[in-house]
Amino acid sequence: MARKKAEVPADVVIAGAGIAGATLALALARSGLKPVLIDPVVFDAQTAPSFDGRASAIAFAAFRQWRALGVAPLLEPHVQRIEQILVTDGRTPGAAAGAPPAVFLRFDAAEIAARAEGEPLGYMLENRHIRAALAQAVQAAGIEVLAPARVEAAVFGPREATVTLVDGRTLSAPLVVGAEGRGSVIRQAAGIGAIGWDYRQTGVVATVKLDRPHEGVAHEFFLPSGPFAILPLTDDRASLVWTESPARAAALKAAREEVFHAHLQRRFGEFLGRATRQGPVFTYPLSLQLAERLTGPRVALLGDAAHGVHPIAGQGLNLGLKGAAALAETLVQAARLGEDIGAETVLDRYAAWRRFDTASLAAGMDLFVRLFSNDQPLVRLVRGAGMAAVNRIGPARRFFMQEAGGAVGDLPKLLKGEAL
Repeated sequence: MARKKAEVPADVVIAGAGIAGATLALALARSGLKPVLIDPVVFDAQTAPSFDGRASAIAFAAFRQWRALGVAPLLEPHVQRIEQILVTDGRTPGAAAGAPPAVFLRFDAAEIAARAEGEPLGYMLENRHIRAALAQAVQAAGIEVLAPARVEAAVFGPREATVTLVDGRTLSAPLVVGAEGRGSVIRQAAGIGAIGWDYRQTGVVATVKLDRPHEGVAHEFFLPSGPFAILPLTDDRASLVWTESPARAAALKAAREEVFHAHLQRRFGEFLGRATRQGPVFTYPLSLQLAERLTGPRVALLGDAAHGVHPIAGQGLNLGLKGAAALAETLVQAARLGEDIGAETVLDRYAAWRRFDTASLAAGMDLFVRLFSNDQPLVRLVRGAGMAAVNRIGPARRFFMQEAGGAVGDLPKLLKGEAL
């Protein structure tokens, strides 16, 4: 079959119109470059409640990027501020029982209010609302979106990259960005390998309505079976994320509603009253995957195509949003200087900017998983001592809050709330 050239001249072809890919497209378009988005799923389907049941803790620096790109007004009706985070290590959800547990960490937004300009520790947003806001902004910006469309292959030449779609169309541009998830076709076509491992754990996700106000407090319980998080949403709802074995997770997803609620209340406790599930139960296999390189000739990787980490500290999406801000700034600066935006010398700047932060955060999350997903007495003693020490040392506690907020290190302009 003859290949048909798509009539879509572009500066950057972005495979993957998810949260990171769409954010990058907006940043580039607002700075005068022409991106084209490709995705197997149309925007309307991505925003359906059944498509993605997760909610994300968005770092306050990452939310600044959306303010700078004009997306924040579309998100603010759905935003829940995180004012406090209570981290508990125990054999049961100890903080839920009423009395403070012996081993816990408390982070309070008031401690960094001056440094973070009154921002909270983070923002909770349901992914479907993020996708809907980005879709609206992308359409308003006039960005070309090819969907449903799937990448079949890509070839990276000396002057341009050519992407071939399953339907036979081809697109060429100086640069292709792979942002289509862990199974990235672009990454594979570029010959970039990936390393990682399966945690043999599954994340169980559900949204519940609470009897009592959560007051913007996020709870993270480290239990012998794995982490259990109660993350505040608007209207006194919460997103529950807990870790189970694949078999137990499958049983919970298939359980009758009364059986599910019995398991939920036993894990949840009584401190916020009865938790009534709203909507379906979702399950997600948990693993670590890191691309061996972030860039190659005429190609850059972003989001889960570059790094997929355990959700134990809610940093996976924020890592992708940091990458979008750094890649956008690198490409826009190069274009303004008259450089070839797909040249290796340009892409190396992006890779150098993001390499250490990506690797160190992935290693930290992996250590967290191994440290907190077991019940060995000696390990419990060590981690308890560490948590108690951090809780007593104000500067250490404030550093962790700034780090989790994405405000540490060499920040791209967008993460400072500045336009490119």
